[in-house]
Amino acid sequence: MGNRKLLLVGGGGHCRSVLDCVLRSGAYDAIGIVEREGAADKTVLGVPIVGHDADLPRLLADGWHYAAVTLGSIGALTRRRALYQQLKALGFQLPVLADPSAVISSHAELAEGAFVGKRAVINAGSSVGVCAILNTGSVIEHDCTVGGFVHVSPGAVLCGAVQAESNAHIGAGAVVIQGVRIGCDSIIGAGSVIIRDVPADCIVVGNPGRILERK
Repeated sequence: MGNRKLLLVGGGGHCRSVLDCVLRSGAYDAIGIVEREGAADKTVLGVPIVGHDADLPRLLADGWHYAAVTLGSIGALTRRRALYQQLKALGFQLPVLADPSAVISSHAELAEGAFVGKRAVINAGSSVGVCAILNTGSVIEHDCTVGGFVHVSPGAVLCGAVQAESNAHIGAGAVVIQGVRIGCDSIIGAGSVIIRDVPADCIVVGNPGRILERK
């Protein structure tokens, strides 16, 4: 396999989900956590914190060639983007990380930095953007387009040919029916059923979904 050393940047709850999947995959020879300066924990799920954000250039020089942004998206989307840009500028490789239980069509396309959680499904003809999060048990049906930094929460379902534009958040258990477009930066509330297009910068809740707020 060679020297495959993976850094997970951000050591909170989302990191635990990603780390557990990475450990299950056995795809890396070494895993380390990068946390913010002053973080109290020494390890995450037994995996050591090997440095802080300022240490990333040194860690790259030490052979940690792979990295993933594992800061969660809720309330931290701007920081997630900044970390991605920092890792790219430094020269890290950002692999797709997927749990072994995920079902990913060989006819789907996943961009760098995407995460696919336990028992998630990505069907044929779909594309997933940079650093998107497809969380536990989510379903991305055929011919969907999931933009960069989109978060599809646990148990959410995008039916065929849905377009979820960049930065959109699809809440847990939400269902988006076929052919619907979710605009950039919009939030779909947990359990909502979306039957028509959602404009950008909206919060939509309910069954059927209605605009609660324009951001």
